[in-house]
Amino acid sequence: MIKQALLIGGATAALLAMTANAQEAAKPSAVSATEASLAAIKAKNDQLHAVIALNPHALVDARALDAERKAGKVRGPLHGVPILLKDNIESADDTATTAGSLALKDNVTGRDAPLVKRLTDAGMVILGKANLSEWANIRSSKSISGWSAVGGTVRNPYVLDRSACGSSSGSGAAVAAGLVPAAIGTETDGSVTCPAAINGLVGLKPTVGLVSRTHIVPISHSQDTAGPMTRTVTDAALILTAIAGSDPADPATREADARKTDYAKGLSKDALKGVTLAVARFYTGYSPGTDAVFEQALKDLKAQGATLVDVKDFDEGPIGKAEGVVLYTELKVDLNAYLASTDPKKVRTRTLEDVIAFNKATPKELEWFGQETFDKAQATKGYDDPAYIKAAADAKRLAGPEGIDRILKETGAVAIVAPTTGPAWTIDPLNGDHYGGSSTTLPAVAGYPHLTVPMGDVGGLPVGLSFIGPAWSEARLLGLGFAYEQATMRRKEPKFLPTVVLEK
Repeated sequence: MIKQALLIGGATAALLAMTANAQEAAKPSAVSATEASLAAIKAKNDQLHAVIALNPHALVDARALDAERKAGKVRGPLHGVPILLKDNIESADDTATTAGSLALKDNVTGRDAPLVKRLTDAGMVILGKANLSEWANIRSSKSISGWSAVGGTVRNPYVLDRSACGSSSGSGAAVAAGLVPAAIGTETDGSVTCPAAINGLVGLKPTVGLVSRTHIVPISHSQDTAGPMTRTVTDAALILTAIAGSDPADPATREADARKTDYAKGLSKDALKGVTLAVARFYTGYSPGTDAVFEQALKDLKAQGATLVDVKDFDEGPIGKAEGVVLYTELKVDLNAYLASTDPKKVRTRTLEDVIAFNKATPKELEWFGQETFDKAQATKGYDDPAYIKAAADAKRLAGPEGIDRILKETGAVAIVAPTTGPAWTIDPLNGDHYGGSSTTLPAVAGYPHLTVPMGDVGGLPVGLSFIGPAWSEARLLGLGFAYEQATMRRKEPKFLPTVVLEK
């Protein structure tokens, strides 16, 4: 059920072609693009559960942007383009920021996250909030990706009984289904790149510190970042250009202004010519179908002039163990700090301990799975704990200098390529996710960028090709992804099938 139901009647046709890389003369008005998105949401969201709330001021904002355009002021290529925010990102538009939890259902903060201010300064229309895996999928290891107590379960628009992956599931499903041209997701480990790949989209997890995390419901200051989810690499590059930058309130972003660039300006179809790529064979085996599509992607990369070097073995086990200690410890401290910043009249849960108690007292919250991860986080001892200090150092070293950096140095490659994950699994509320693995952990723990681009499908379910690079290599990865995208054009539109159709 959508709150703030600002919906209009009329056409339920496909979303108008107001993508960020459209020709200027062909762009419709901000009002017509916003109306088209609202109509598409009205027509499809009851089926998808991708959108939790709509900005009641969206059309007012769109009219103001059209008035600016009429007066000769165009803010840039994103002027008048609607965009959704994952519902853990604050916006000063009278919508609550819930993280999918009933504990935050009244969390109307009146604050714009700095990345939201950057989007509106670029001329984008904040359309509303996208559904997500509750608490960004950190509450339980038995969770259902895409489920939240506030928004229900997000459906994959390609096959409706399949997962949209988490935690940015609503962002992915909404863009894939044509409800909106673009969305912002957030990732701690896989939460932009997995739903992007599974929903046939481009998704970019930036270097931690390129985009501000202020006023975003946190998990981990070591790994959290927001990133764009779009239909094309160009659109992702344009949005990253808008949201990247330093924020005095987020110390991790101190280098961002010096590191950012115009990410769309350097995109070239020839970016793969003469480059060496490391093929992460240790990230194969998610499914035979995915492996077959990946082998074709490797042929496509070679055809565009890339040299491929196989990397067969890498042990992620120690990284995953250290990552768990880091995430549980930082969740408790960082979430407590966020909750303390909210209005106590609107948010009665002031600590993680309060949230755990709230969930126990609220049957809907624990209807399908528990909160054992929250319990583990509550039991941690803080940043002075020697176990945390060691795990934080080990995780960064093993994933970064001794992981991605070492692989690139030994192979002479500029980036690592791998299948992002396998095809979407069936939604199973009784047993939780049937997740087959992904290539997300190394870049997530290292804090390095990770781009996924559509590389084909398995039985009608999209799968993505990952490009992983060293810190601050977003421009390079976007260039490689653009060249691959333009040479292959693997993305297909969803068909909203009820289930996978087996051959007779």
